[in-house]
Amino acid sequence: MSRIIRKADIILLAILLVLCACSAVFAFRSGSAGDKAVVTCGGEIYGTYPLSEDREIIIENAGHINKITINDGQVQMTEASCHNQICVRHGAISKDNETIVCLPNRVVVRIESEGGDYDAVI
Repeated sequence: MSRIIRKADIILLAILLVLCACSAVFAFRSGSAGDKAVVTCGGEIYGTYPLSEDREIIIENAGHINKITINDGQVQMTEASCHNQICVRHGAISKDNETIVCLPNRVVVRIESEGGDYDAVI
């Protein structure tokens, strides 16, 4: 007994793939813009900065240097003294709960909102 893939099976698979792609696009594009950037260094809060004010933050810790730039409501790690530079290549973030992590230097930048405690409402 061999099973033959029918035309209806292919149509069902195509519909499921389209639905998955649409939901993935919606999930990545949705998300509220954050209000502030919380910077931690070594597990301790270094500072909280509003995204509405453009500024540069330089963190010097244990011989390591990280430069964080807030510009036009976005946060980016523009310089780091780590070897791999993953945090610099990460790019800018602006939405709630997005993060940039510089693991060798133990620096984390996280976007938060003033609004509420919920990540999502169903």
